[in-house]
Amino acid sequence: MTAPFTTHYFEDLSVGMRETLMKTVMNEDVIGFANLSGDHNPIHLSEHFARKTRFGERIAHGLYTASLISAVLGMYLPGPGAVYLSQTLNFRGPVRIGDVVTISVEVAELVPEGRRVLLRCECVVDNRVVLDGEARVSVPTRRVVPKPAPAVASV
Repeated sequence: MTAPFTTHYFEDLSVGMRETLMKTVMNEDVIGFANLSGDHNPIHLSEHFARKTRFGERIAHGLYTASLISAVLGMYLPGPGAVYLSQTLNFRGPVRIGDVVTISVEVAELVPEGRRVLLRCECVVDNRVVLDGEARVSVPTRRVVPKPAPAVASV
């Protein structure tokens, strides 16, 4: 993606529109997310601890991966002005440091009342779904809402 963001108003959206973003999960991302969230679970931060788990190595926080969906929604589809209403998340597999995550968001339904949009969300690593779910957002309209005329004083 070359532009820093893309703004889609409700009127610009159609079912089937899709946006994809790729992100390599770096050690600094996992440490930063731990500091930001306060989740210092050693499965994310300690090689020694993580080696003893079923994953055999450190994994990224599930909500870090989910936050990548937020990046797509807030920056590309629908883009700036979209406001989260809800998000379902199904964690299907681990994301390891160094993995390249492909985040895809697709418009599934448009509800004119309240300019609400249902989006299907999916995160994939090596052709394997690691997270999926649905997001509901409210999107701004392109239409200008007229302001009431100022009251005119009678003489």
